[in-house]
Amino acid sequence: MLDQLAAAFARHDYPTAAALLNQLQQQSPDSPWIKLYGARLREATGKLSAAEELYRQVLQETSHPKVMTQARQGLQRVAAQREAERQQVIASATADADQSGLGCLVLEAVPSEQRQTAAQHFARIMHLDAYTARLLLPNRGWRLYRVGAVGELQFYGQALQQAGIPAFWSSLAALQAIRVFRVCYLEAVSPQVTVICQNESGQLGSLTFAWSEISRRVEGRLPVFEDVVDVDSRHQLMRKEQTQDYAQVLDLHLPQRRCILRLGDWSYQFQQGVIFDAGQDGDLPLHHSSNRIRWNQLLGFLDDCLAEVPVWAEFPPFAETAFDHLAGLKTLDSHIDLFRKAPSDWDPAFQLYSGLVFDQFLQLKAAGSFQP
Repeated sequence: MLDQLAAAFARHDYPTAAALLNQLQQQSPDSPWIKLYGARLREATGKLSAAEELYRQVLQETSHPKVMTQARQGLQRVAAQREAERQQVIASATADADQSGLGCLVLEAVPSEQRQTAAQHFARIMHLDAYTARLLLPNRGWRLYRVGAVGELQFYGQALQQAGIPAFWSSLAALQAIRVFRVCYLEAVSPQVTVICQNESGQLGSLTFAWSEISRRVEGRLPVFEDVVDVDSRHQLMRKEQTQDYAQVLDLHLPQRRCILRLGDWSYQFQQGVIFDAGQDGDLPLHHSSNRIRWNQLLGFLDDCLAEVPVWAEFPPFAETAFDHLAGLKTLDSHIDLFRKAPSDWDPAFQLYSGLVFDQFLQLKAAGSFQP
């Protein structure tokens, strides 16, 4: 009957092959040949995942040379067919001009109890080995995994989501469309908020809005580098760059207005507008109150006013994963006016992080899955 089964496969008569296989499975359910033909039938009928699983089972359970060779060949065919289908879908997805532009694919944190299963799915989807896949999945925060054509990233992102791996993608065009206003100071805070701010061109103006319009707060620390003189192992003087301080930055997201209000401890004019501490009210000379103290008082005030607004503060681990991809996002302006002797990747990385938080909120809201 095996000869009849082989002949049915040879002439692509899969209904007959299925009937013969059913009879043989009842007679010899543990036969490696029967399992091999079962995998071939699944492969021939487009059930690639089931075929791959059965081919691997055959390889684990038998040492028969011919069976093992055919099982390996089956796995190769399945992989080739998947790759062909993948390329076809990607080509179709990127054919639209809107889908051929640059975008970012972001992996979200995977709980520890789900990492093993998630790593297996991630390895299969992205053609990685299981060990590398497990290392790439973040256990906290976000990882910028890939930059490329947004249509291709959407294809991978949807495959990851279907496999239970939290991920999302954003187009560079969507991130660039977000307005960023640099806040000089808060002029009023009740009943509505009025800020004096600068637009992207440095023009001064004001913006009035309700506290309820703010959907997210994004906090970050940007390293400030200085050249210092140190002594090397040979006791010779050497110059090197070290982090001397950190600049504090806070973004307030106003999705209804498609804009971000950016506050920085280096540029906020504490002597103007709303009073946050006694030092600004004449009880203590202003120069006696350090910039960091005044900044913390401002943050404390905002914490009280925005107690229900989520804070995104896992920028450092994200930045470490973004540095290698920033070269592909050169047109993304950082909108950070921090004085530096040389450009730093930390500035565009923060703009990217905050922009992704902003765009993800819009995506979740559009999909009806937004949760405060």
